[in-house]
Amino acid sequence: QLQLVESGGDLVQPGGSLRLSCAASGFMLDSYHIGWFRQVPGQEREGVACIGKSDDSAYYLDSVKGRFAISRDNAKKTVYLQMNNLQTEDTAVYLCNRGTDWGQGTQVTVSS
Repeated sequence: QLQLVESGGDLVQPGGSLRLSCAASGFMLDSYHIGWFRQVPGQEREGVACIGKSDDSAYYLDSVKGRFAISRDNAKKTVYLQMNNLQTEDTAVYLCNRGTDWGQGTQVTVSS
């Protein structure tokens, strides 16, 4: 059974860092592009970062370039999102995505 399970969300002060994890099961992680999205209530879900299936090429939302980094560990079947210099506008539920499949999300709150 396909599953994407996110973890690592927390309350952090502006300028802080978090690393989110997306644990995948039920499929071969290295056969798919995997993305991180985020959603704020009342706003559209937006793509934050995506990692390619074959060459680990990465895409980033402009507002997170230079602060966020996506990576994957195929042996651990996990995709990570390292988030540095977090800002209040990064507050959202962060979700892992494979095509039409989504995890349940993990809450990131950036507040002083």
